[in-house]
Amino acid sequence: MSSPVRGFSKRSKQEKIDWLIEHHFHNDTLAKQVVEQYWNSDASLQQLHDDFIENTISNFYLPLGVAPNFNINGQHYTIPMAIEESSVVAAAAKAAKYWGERGGFKTEILGEEKIGQIHFIYTGDAHKLKQFISEIKLQLQIDVASITRNMEKRGGGIQSIELRDKTSSIEHYYQLHLTFLTADSMGANFINSCLEELAKRLKHYVQEATIFSAAEKDIEIVMSILSNYVPNCVARASVRCPIEELDVEEGLSKRAFAEKFVRAVAIAKEEPYRAVTHNKGIMNGVDAVVIATGNDFRAVEAGVHAYAARNGQYSSLSNAFIDGDDFCFELSLPLAIGTVGGLTKLHPLVKWSMQLLGNPSATELMQIICVAGLAQNFGALRSLVTSGIQKGHMKMHLLNILNQLNASGDQKEKATEYFKTTAVSHSAVADFLQNNP
Repeated sequence: MSSPVRGFSKRSKQEKIDWLIEHHFHNDTLAKQVVEQYWNSDASLQQLHDDFIENTISNFYLPLGVAPNFNINGQHYTIPMAIEESSVVAAAAKAAKYWGERGGFKTEILGEEKIGQIHFIYTGDAHKLKQFISEIKLQLQIDVASITRNMEKRGGGIQSIELRDKTSSIEHYYQLHLTFLTADSMGANFINSCLEELAKRLKHYVQEATIFSAAEKDIEIVMSILSNYVPNCVARASVRCPIEELDVEEGLSKRAFAEKFVRAVAIAKEEPYRAVTHNKGIMNGVDAVVIATGNDFRAVEAGVHAYAARNGQYSSLSNAFIDGDDFCFELSLPLAIGTVGGLTKLHPLVKWSMQLLGNPSATELMQIICVAGLAQNFGALRSLVTSGIQKGHMKMHLLNILNQLNASGDQKEKATEYFKTTAVSHSAVADFLQNNP
């Protein structure tokens, strides 16, 4: 282990790398080459990437793939997906083709509301506080007019301000709970700027008010921050077709397949251990599009999983049912994303991905992302209830195994042909290469 370093952030990129190689890699020149080989040859483009975060030393690449043939509300899309996991893009493309032949995906927006909160401690009379907040709500909105003006021109802004008494959970704890519309922006900076200014104004107004005693005026602002839980900013995607139009494998009847599929989703609704993996599969598709479009996948993940537990138990995000003679499958997701701000106008591949999608609005992108999640979930469940998940996944993983084992081009060709009819595993591939030098 190296000793603490001072002034690291002030060093040049090359000086940072030299220090890392000396203190963590024992001056291994190969370790230095690995970092430097992922620099962009275009110096201005590399500088752009260097400026995204602090202490940059290189670029960490993810493959950017595309899944074509998505029919969403009658419009065709090719969806960009940035992800490292084998079979995700292939499964999405396969599901897109499957449902494109059965009427495509239908989507709708159920809400666009985002949340911000001012958390504070007040030791006085709750009734006085409630009355006072009711009286100053309008003034508080006027106080942040310089921040909200441009957002309001785009149809956004502060929608409501509500006092919430949380003293039953934490002594003397209250919130100002605000709802926002942020148009095509994800809105984090906008919301946080509003909240911090409103917190200052709240404290000032309480201290100036005659309704409070001297002791009651001493409120403590604990923090002011947006919430990544957005249960009223939701997109829904669905597919539906007659059971007789389902394409079924593995000897199941079409109705038996539909019933087995519905039972698989029902299990994920009731069993949290299954639900986590079920929802992880949905997020394979969601995160891949979120990353490709320059959005915050950590925020999306946090909000989605909170939504999955909103009824007191972690449960499936998707729902499947049989309606008469129709098979129905749907997914609702809370998605706080944007198509302006952040990296959307800075990262070249993010801009490219947005152009690929036709430069969608935030609500359009929400629907596209939700469809990607539903397609991914359908592909995984279809495999699980028929041939099993590993057959297709390991076929896609074959190339990774061959690369790990340093297979030659000729060996890769032979292995690809051989494993079309043979189960793929690391040991099976190693044995094949040993027998086919």
